[in-house]
Amino acid sequence: MIKKAHVSETPATQLLRANKVVFTEHPYEYLEHGGAQHSAEVLGFDPFTVVKTLVMQDQDAKPLIVLMHGNRTVSTKNLARQIGAKWVEPCKPEVAQRHSGYMVGGTSPFGTRRQMPVYIESTILELPRIVINGGRRGYLVGIDPQVCVTLLAAKPVQCALAE
Repeated sequence: MIKKAHVSETPATQLLRANKVVFTEHPYEYLEHGGAQHSAEVLGFDPFTVVKTLVMQDQDAKPLIVLMHGNRTVSTKNLARQIGAKWVEPCKPEVAQRHSGYMVGGTSPFGTRRQMPVYIESTILELPRIVINGGRRGYLVGIDPQVCVTLLAAKPVQCALAE
């Protein structure tokens, strides 16, 4: 019998378990600035199914979360237009960390320190399964993408740009 590496709880996994969400755990060797492409490569996933959690802010410095395919970037212009903001930009790492409670590179949309609106690229919801950060660098969880809608009230948007 092969013993699976145990990964300690994070606020994200606590929230998932509390809501009886079935998820798979995928720890990997974290690489600074490796991003979703690196984790997809190491774990053998299609980068399109690896979802990155991006903490952004609008013109009033109100934080928001964008869930995007690992091999796509966010058109901040399209996103701003769809959510009724003048403009949107990524938060600086220390600001993102303050809002989410997670270290950059380990940000999960689940169990964030601060409640923030969540926007999800609509094509993510068409996938049967996604892997998304589990609240720690080098740790992804596999879930049904609809969990993002039910637990986070994620609103679908179309703002993906091919990398």
